[in-house]
Amino acid sequence: MRLQTEQDEEPEINLTSLIDVVFLLLIFFMVSATFERQALLRVELPEASTAERESLPERVELVITETGDYFVGDNMLADQRRATLRLALSQAFAERPDALLVIRADTLADHGLVVRAMDAASAEGISRLTIATVEEDGAGQ
Repeated sequence: MRLQTEQDEEPEINLTSLIDVVFLLLIFFMVSATFERQALLRVELPEASTAERESLPERVELVITETGDYFVGDNMLADQRRATLRLALSQAFAERPDALLVIRADTLADHGLVVRAMDAASAEGISRLTIATVEEDGAGQ
């Protein structure tokens, strides 16, 4: 009497769910990397007792980080050279020639980088320029 039948077939392993999980992890890490890049643009602005609070509709932002990186809009420049900065500013102002240039430099950024940015803006003929600050905690005292 034979109770079990022998099977010659090998069991199959379904890889579909494993591939789905791998793709979901890939998408998760791609989205996380995007958020990490935005965190690089966080700068600590210097304080000023005469800081103005106004919203300007047409502006181009130039961010200078503590480590000395330049960002025009959301685009990081390849290096700190004046020629690279001038090219990026000319491209940004080609679309909006009457825009205001807002320099957002970190408190700990090198002063020479700010001067280089102002010099590049002047060389490109940008006459409307401001430096972003935050209001002092004890302003008016």
